Amino acid sequence: MRLKDKVIIITGSCTGIGKAIAIRCAAEGARVVVHGLDADKGADIVKMLGADKAVLHIEDITAAGAPQRLVNTAIERFGALHGVVNNAAMIASSNLASTTLPFFRDILEVNMLAPFALIQAALPHLAATRGCVLNIGSVNAWSGEPNLLAYSVSKGALMTLSRNLGDTLHREQGVRVNQINPGWVLTDKEVDIKRSQGLADDWHRQVPAVYAPAGRLLKPEEIAAAAVYWLADESGPISGQVVDLEQHPFIGRNPPKDDTVLPARK
Repeated sequence: MRLKDKVIIITGSCTGIGKAIAIRCAAEGARVVVHGLDADKGADIVKMLGADKAVLHIEDITAAGAPQRLVNTAIERFGALHGVVNNAAMIASSNLASTTLPFFRDILEVNMLAPFALIQAALPHLAATRGCVLNIGSVNAWSGEPNLLAYSVSKGALMTLSRNLGDTLHREQGVRVNQINPGWVLTDKEVDIKRSQGLADDWHRQVPAVYAPAGRLLKPEEIAAAAVYWLADESGPISGQVVDLEQHPFIGRNPPKDDTVLPARK
């Protein structure tokens, strides 16, 4: 019960990593605000967790006033706020040629500006409880895949936001801000995306070892387990940190260029 009696908002928690975080937080004793766009899936999660441990808020996080309404939901239902998990994200392929300014602005609105706005709205309550913020980024923040230009840039911006506020808010308000950067995670959405890109239905069972040394991709539940540490008191005074969660070293890694990955001579 590492999160006993804490109240935590988790954006984008009707599916995927956010759903796994909500379930794990409730199992650790927290009361959670489940948020997203899919009312049916969100209602199923609240029913599973119980009305005493979860409340649902369905709204586009970029809508005017949405962050404040999300905070109000937490306060009105549970009376306090101890943590915010900025998980909601727009994931869409694009490169220099295909990235229009309106598209880029939409990505930034969801992936960076909405977390910023939610932190602003939540800060008075987080300061009162000496709470924390956990931003869910991506290893793409460091550079990104060729076809994830706008998404990668948005996660890089979120990373800078986490470091900046992790310093400032901790000193001035007693509120910690950290970020985890998941690597390749096998969510339902990722399965669908890769299938839409022409990969086989069972593509995730055939991922080369250079990408998945464990022989499989990360699970949402494994990201959720890591999230609990940053939301719990056991992470103590640590703030302004960004941690990559991947099954191999990410920065500086130089994969082999031999017959383990390239065609061998016949």
